[in-house]
Amino acid sequence: MAQPSAREMANQAPAGVDRENQNIIDPENLRLKEDRSRLANWKRWGPYLSERQWGTVREDYSPDGDCWSYLPHDQARSRAYRWGEDGIAGVCDRQGRLCLGLALWNTRDTILKERLYGLTGPQGNHGEDVKELYYYVDSTPTHSYMRYLYKYPQQQYPYSDLEHTNSRRTIHDPEYELEDTGVLEAGYWDVSVEYAKDSPNNLLMEITVTNQGPKEDILHVLPTLWYRNTWVWGCSHEGCGLKPKLEKVSGVKEGSLKLVNGWHETLGKYTWAVEQSSKEAPPSLLFTENETNSQKLFGVESHTPYVKDAFHRYVVDGEKSAVNPRGRGTKVCAHYVVCLAPGASISLRSRLWQEDEAPKATREAGDKGLYLLQEGEIFGQGFATIMRRRKEEADAFYGQVLSPRLGLEERRVARQALAGLLWTKQFYHYIVKDWLGGDRYQPTPPESRLNGRNSEWQHLYNRDVVSMPDKWEYPWYASWDLAFHTVALAMVDSSFAKDQLLLFLREWYMHPNGQIPAYEFALDDVNPPVHAWAIMNVYRGSAPRGSRDATFLAKAFHKLSLNFTWWVNRKDPNGRNLFGGGFLGLDNIGVFDRSRPLPVAGQLEQADGTAWMAFFCVVMLDMALTLAEQDPVYEDMASKYFEHFILIVDAINASGQGRGLWNEEDGFYYDYIRKDDGTSMPLKVRSLVGLAPLFAVLVLVREEMRALPGFYKRARWLIKNRPDLASRVTFLSEGGSDRMLLAVPTKDQLLRLLRYLLDEKEFLSPYGIRSLSKVHKDSPFVLEVGGQRHEVSYVPGESNTHLFGGNSNWRGPIWFPMNFLIITSLKRYHFFYGDGLRVECPVGSGNLLTLEEVSTFLARRLVSIFLPGPDGARPCHGEVGQYRDDPAWRDLLLFHEYFDGETGRGCGASHQTGWTALLANCLNLTLGYSHAGLGRYTSVE
Repeated sequence: MAQPSAREMANQAPAGVDRENQNIIDPENLRLKEDRSRLANWKRWGPYLSERQWGTVREDYSPDGDCWSYLPHDQARSRAYRWGEDGIAGVCDRQGRLCLGLALWNTRDTILKERLYGLTGPQGNHGEDVKELYYYVDSTPTHSYMRYLYKYPQQQYPYSDLEHTNSRRTIHDPEYELEDTGVLEAGYWDVSVEYAKDSPNNLLMEITVTNQGPKEDILHVLPTLWYRNTWVWGCSHEGCGLKPKLEKVSGVKEGSLKLVNGWHETLGKYTWAVEQSSKEAPPSLLFTENETNSQKLFGVESHTPYVKDAFHRYVVDGEKSAVNPRGRGTKVCAHYVVCLAPGASISLRSRLWQEDEAPKATREAGDKGLYLLQEGEIFGQGFATIMRRRKEEADAFYGQVLSPRLGLEERRVARQALAGLLWTKQFYHYIVKDWLGGDRYQPTPPESRLNGRNSEWQHLYNRDVVSMPDKWEYPWYASWDLAFHTVALAMVDSSFAKDQLLLFLREWYMHPNGQIPAYEFALDDVNPPVHAWAIMNVYRGSAPRGSRDATFLAKAFHKLSLNFTWWVNRKDPNGRNLFGGGFLGLDNIGVFDRSRPLPVAGQLEQADGTAWMAFFCVVMLDMALTLAEQDPVYEDMASKYFEHFILIVDAINASGQGRGLWNEEDGFYYDYIRKDDGTSMPLKVRSLVGLAPLFAVLVLVREEMRALPGFYKRARWLIKNRPDLASRVTFLSEGGSDRMLLAVPTKDQLLRLLRYLLDEKEFLSPYGIRSLSKVHKDSPFVLEVGGQRHEVSYVPGESNTHLFGGNSNWRGPIWFPMNFLIITSLKRYHFFYGDGLRVECPVGSGNLLTLEEVSTFLARRLVSIFLPGPDGARPCHGEVGQYRDDPAWRDLLLFHEYFDGETGRGCGASHQTGWTALLANCLNLTLGYSHAGLGRYTSVE
């Protein structure tokens, strides 16, 4: 008997219960299986719509590269984008062709709210900053169910106040947020948007509006459907360039529902149905074209009288001629006007389906092919049943993913973290060659760009769904962010995690020289090499041993070897196994901008750059040994990485003038400037730079090594014949007779580093490990060289420098990815040293803990950032009282970029759930649950 599909199973029994066998089944996992095996395209539709396309590098065709000014927020409603789209609570297909989102007007704003507002990099006193209140509440990995919540003030949105007040604030002042303006005190709307899939191409949308104000009020609600503009540019990669169309279906009984038919040359035929919510508030269908209002922006005649900003002009300005009276175009909305008493709610429903996946209906014969529709089949009990079942299935799915030992609050936090991670997928489109050269039907870009930003990446062809750091503040990928994203994603969708990791190693992403693209603003910049680590974690965390995806691992290994070679050739200028790399994703952590020329003649050797390469080495060794279990060809590569790791460890720990990076006097690793005159200058800043050497740790087991005779023979030869290098390996005598430890610090060095790490006067915060020692609060590091004064002081919250735009700060706050690496590394040290090694934690407390217990201790501190304290306040929310006192806010969470080193308050990008979603891993990790997505990261398990 054939196994029923996920859809069939979902619709024949409530809550995923097999009535015949009474076994708990999981339709969401079945959908994942069907999608993975290409039996059904469940991921075709998802939250792939960006929350900010304006102000991005992709849309910048200026001569000076000032992307913020070239296409600002005020132009976004009137200007067709070239490379993508943006919207509120939006979804689109995986190629961003057809988009569905939400627009709102509170009757007082000057702008129809079709996209999220925020300050640009130059406007914000701490860089770019979204000024909206929105939350990713829930999502399954196939996006069969999703929920998003937006809070919209009932009074005029304070655009000017937010911009002008922030412009008056200095970098030493806090950011001025929407909550600070007082506009919410007069009331606001809660707008909840839910999506559910009946089938892969049959999408239900339900908008629930609640009046959270003190009096009756009116809200205009405009669910909007539109095609991305691909027809005006002459794009060779968007099909034939035929213009798609949306058209009102006539012949449908008025007062029941509205219908729109859509056609696209590669997407096919779709129908959008809009429900009439009540006789008092029937929606109107408004049509226009998704094309630039050239008359408004540039003073030249527009290509069409119906342009992108028509709905704004119609609703806000009362310009009725702005929309197409013939009911056709490439952008359509259903215009609802709702009036609600305080506390009252209304739900507005629509449904989008592909022609062959229509709801139950019959088709009338004839040329026009009009629908004889039964409204109940589209919006009746069936609609509510699908919504309810998908929500129940989401509950069942997360019931398996999350440890049953997690409490209610812990489960809520983990689930919202994973929801945010899944909502932050985005269709990302950027073809550098076309961007540099321009389009057939458009003006030629300025000549300056041919030798400017990203000009050496003309092979890059990005047209994929990619996991973003933050779809507003960072609506472009960052390669090291993405690596951490996948470790969390593997908890819920290992297939997508693998695909993302392999994507960045493909020839249309990776540079021919082996470099992985860094991020949109500078593809040739350098992020830490954590890709290999993520691949091993996803490989081990996605399946039990014996059933793992060796093909995935082998594909990755060969491309990673190219990337490793690029690092060795480009970032070890003297061939001494001491590496640079520049800022390495840590923005302002250095004494000066490490990506620019030094303030003194010489070279910079970086403790973190060298540690990252040692880390890369041991992961590649681990990967080679794993592959060698099935194919002995990989033993030679294992030997290569084994020896290279020992060489790096020898270099970083070497003593003597002008040699290693370990400072014996302080017991810490530092960056060093090697001056041209032969002298060396340590940059004695105690920061994560000096803790990064902890990450490079691997435990080998003699029995497994003997099963690989080629590698075992070479390793024994090296240990016997190169005692100078063999001294860098701890083995045999420690942790029992069968284990070998490969690590950067010796046992003594490890203990000295841990004294800093676990000291609350240094790195240990109540909420995790700080990025800079607190000792620099009273004792800043000062470097006076070349007539300039450079200073590094402890700043626990937002940055007080303009390095890298000033929007991120690594001089004190807590960062989840680095904390997670510390936590997992300590587990591996414990695997070797065992319970016999105990350290005082916190320093001065008298409590002696194993390194496994220290790891759990740190994970619990990280988790506490999001859990309510005795007064109900969650540290991540800082002093915003609504989250503590108001039931409409209490369960909502924001997953920030980083967190205040003293208070745990969220800082930086407010929706950078990507790597902060590692919180979910930490929650499971603290309870020893198998789905932590961690992997032991040894050659045995």
